[in-house]
Amino acid sequence: MQHSLRSDLLPTKTSSRSHLLPQTKNANISRRILINPFKIPTLPDLITSPVTSPVKLKPTYPNLNPLQKLAATMLDKIESSIVIPMEQNRPLPKPTDPAIQLSGNFAPVHECPVQTGLEVVGQIPSCLKGVYIRNGANPKFPPLAGHHLFDGDGMIHAVSIGSDNQVSYSCRYTKTNRLVQETELGRSVFPKPIGELHGHSGLARLALFSARAGIGLVDGTRGMGVANAGVVYFNGRLLAMSEDDLPYQVKIDGQGDLETIGRFGFDDQIDFSVIAHPKVDATTGDLHTLSYNVLKKPHLRYLKFDTCGKKTRDVEITLPEPTMIHDFAITENFVVIPDQQMIFKLSEMIRGGSPVIYVKEKMSRFGVLSKQDQTGSGINWVDVPDCFCFHLWNAWEERTEDGDPVIVVLGSCMSPPDTIFSESGEPTRIELSEIRLNMRTKESNRKVIVTGMNLEAGHINPSFVGRKNRFVYIAIADPWPKCSGIAKVDIENGTVSQFNYGPGRFGGEPYFVPEGEGEEEEDKGYVMGFVRDEERDESEFVVVDATDMKQVAAVRLPERVPYGFHGTFVSENQLKEQVF
Repeated sequence: MQHSLRSDLLPTKTSSRSHLLPQTKNANISRRILINPFKIPTLPDLITSPVTSPVKLKPTYPNLNPLQKLAATMLDKIESSIVIPMEQNRPLPKPTDPAIQLSGNFAPVHECPVQTGLEVVGQIPSCLKGVYIRNGANPKFPPLAGHHLFDGDGMIHAVSIGSDNQVSYSCRYTKTNRLVQETELGRSVFPKPIGELHGHSGLARLALFSARAGIGLVDGTRGMGVANAGVVYFNGRLLAMSEDDLPYQVKIDGQGDLETIGRFGFDDQIDFSVIAHPKVDATTGDLHTLSYNVLKKPHLRYLKFDTCGKKTRDVEITLPEPTMIHDFAITENFVVIPDQQMIFKLSEMIRGGSPVIYVKEKMSRFGVLSKQDQTGSGINWVDVPDCFCFHLWNAWEERTEDGDPVIVVLGSCMSPPDTIFSESGEPTRIELSEIRLNMRTKESNRKVIVTGMNLEAGHINPSFVGRKNRFVYIAIADPWPKCSGIAKVDIENGTVSQFNYGPGRFGGEPYFVPEGEGEEEEDKGYVMGFVRDEERDESEFVVVDATDMKQVAAVRLPERVPYGFHGTFVSENQLKEQVF
């Protein structure tokens, strides 16, 4: 793919990493419509020469006194002469090599203000009035060392749908505390949790950040997260989130543009991070979520907020070690929590390794906690061998013929479990599975629903969250990590209906929107998402009929939309109910 770069954002010297800067389809178009709300200083020079040639950094320090500037300059010299050479001396595996992770349509783009009057092929159903929102990682500054896909700054892409095929598009950064401070400095200064925090150089990065915070150059107390993963609309607020911080509230204005309101602690009821996959109970409207703490025991807590946003549960759950819990599930009466093989072990950095490690000998298990449990003492754990689910799609309650209570969980089981974080050399398998937990016998059973097909990043009809569903709409993750189409899986009989994007075309997570509010026919609705035609260098927003899996409309987008993470749909009525 050939893309022109904005000349005002290029480094002052030619760099082999210049292709990692945000890209646009056409340089002339970018000067006309791509407006960055920040004042962008000149980016620092990036040198990928051997360790013997120190990197020269050129940050700006407009608000520091002379002593602070002197200290900041000394820290920059330490970084360029010691820390960066340490990082460059370490070979980068594919999951943290920016030349791979930020190549092609994974490369970042600039912000795009609202573009109206977009070309629509087909007819968008009249029930789809609102805004489709999709979050993703979009690093604003080129990485100095390793970069993982999860490390990028959060950017939201929005497609606003009105009457009579009237559609607009925009994309904006979520202005996190981290992003605002780095923009003021003109460079990346906050540690990248996965790409940079590895071994001794990772410890040096942490020490460097601590020293910069000590002299007042940066402030991590107001949050260090990137808000690049999940999005949820709850209680009048659109929240962008990643599991390293509190959510950020984002406003959708009347023209379909996006504005960051700020970090949101549920009206100051919490001051700690929550995961990126909260669950909104389809029956009660309550929001359920988790928070894990890498440093402090008991490492995990369960939270519930009622429809008015009031915190009604805050339950500590004891884990033997800090576990990466990216997702969970709810049923009518229970919360289902995976405790799996990916854990955090900061001491590994002292030994030269990554703090995110795969413990092969650990037995995966699922904890089942009553929503009414106020202490966490009643949680029941059930072992589930050979199971690592990065995402869970739903869960519900059943009984066996003998009357035993059973929790049924739908998830995509990934093998090897550390596929996303390391380079094992083994082929990636991601199997849509049904996991049955017998709560009397404490026995489990896992059945693969679809074989021979990698299925990851999906959704069900949101009206069926927490109760038995039949269909899952999920990305065909092939060739991994790209997605070549959408699979509609009937979990009752294992049949699969596919919508394939076509040669050279790839997308991401599909999102299901019911045709009408309170619609009880589960597959009556529409599936939507972004598609990139890599051969024609074009991006589209596609709408597929969820019943027969045939495309009903496609919107030609004015700019490239990179592959991203998770999305949601904010209805016309919800837009009117936004709270600021």
